[in-house]
Amino acid sequence: MSVAANAVPLHASLDHTHAVDARSWVDSAADHPDFPLQNLPLGVMEINGAPRAVVAIGEHMVDLPAARDHQALGALTPATAAALGQPDLNAWMALSVAERTALRHAVFALLSAEGEFARSPSAERRAVVRPRGDGQPLLPARIGDYTDFYAGIHHATNAGRFFRPDMPLLPNYKHVPIGYHGRSSTIEVSGAPVHRPQGQLRLQPDVPPVFEPSRKLDFELELAIWISGGNRRGQPIPMDQADAAIAGFGLLNDWSARDIQAWEYQPLGPFLAKNFLSTVSPWVVTSDAMAPFRARPMAREANDPQPLPYLQGSQYAGLGLDIALEVTLSTEAMRSRGLAPQRLSRTNAAFLWWTPAQLLAHHSSGGCALRAGDLFGSGTISGERPDSLGSLLELTQGGRQAVRLPSGEERLFLQSGDELGITGRCEREGFQSIGLGVCIGRVLD
Repeated sequence: MSVAANAVPLHASLDHTHAVDARSWVDSAADHPDFPLQNLPLGVMEINGAPRAVVAIGEHMVDLPAARDHQALGALTPATAAALGQPDLNAWMALSVAERTALRHAVFALLSAEGEFARSPSAERRAVVRPRGDGQPLLPARIGDYTDFYAGIHHATNAGRFFRPDMPLLPNYKHVPIGYHGRSSTIEVSGAPVHRPQGQLRLQPDVPPVFEPSRKLDFELELAIWISGGNRRGQPIPMDQADAAIAGFGLLNDWSARDIQAWEYQPLGPFLAKNFLSTVSPWVVTSDAMAPFRARPMAREANDPQPLPYLQGSQYAGLGLDIALEVTLSTEAMRSRGLAPQRLSRTNAAFLWWTPAQLLAHHSSGGCALRAGDLFGSGTISGERPDSLGSLLELTQGGRQAVRLPSGEERLFLQSGDELGITGRCEREGFQSIGLGVCIGRVLD
């Protein structure tokens, strides 16, 4: 799905690392669908039993502590050098924008076919760049706090229609970013099994609730927004500084138990229906890498309220994101027959009513201190068409119209053995396309 009409003037942080003709000496990086030289996302891999900060390049990865120790990254600030030796990316996220950009430039130079390291002895290159299969992905950061927003206006309208037919979109929605504080202890990296939660279900309006496994397990297609933080309690982050306080982006599946949610959500909102698991992709695609793929915020109609001044600022026009998002489903029966996963939805992050920077500015506006490694979920991202919906709740019209699969099976909600995959890609004419990797989870009852 293209949102070329939302293209904005070239972002101020565009530089040589975004050049479409830049090539790496790492063969697998050439036209890689996710991780060409222009991307360089960071993650954490368990290598030989220990977590290490890495950068993805094609089907390989740069071992950042090894690159530092081999002096392959040039001169680094003491804070940057120390961050590369940590077992998570929190210290890297806490670096200044200038330090994070300088590290990107250093890794780009290390991997560029035109750089000096390309002519280093092969043994030295193998010590620094190794196959990604040598490691096991871990969570990118220690997540201190997790906030899930509700910034996808089409999802908010669709879901509201099921729960509140008389008022699908509440009056505050277009004025204020809506969110709730979630549970960070049950966020896991892509590939973690999905255990069906138990909870109270109200099966009929006139009978008492029962305590049973959820019968309406669902997915929610979201963006992961990784925070660099830095403000003290009582000091809001203004819009003109909000984008700099975001370290990068990934994919997030906020698994949901719709039957538990329907019974418990009044009057305080999501609770057990949402805190049994959220899955994130392992790679943090940096704000620098996203510079070519900025977009205008979602267009407001003439009668829509404009954001209050604290949610605008001079950078407001260019802080949306153009990320094509896709959801696929495969069942045990499909895999046993060699059938490819079925695409359920294609949508775009440009359908977010609020930009990530607005979410951050609002979150801190009351004085909340944000810390490096905090995680935001964007909220479910749905488009306008029936094939662009970000949850089964919407795809099945509230559980009334089953999705038919190539195996002949039907789904209203997820069943045991179902595997849900989320991918994200960024494309714009004149730039190398990049991806956000994959976010996968399989249901185990």
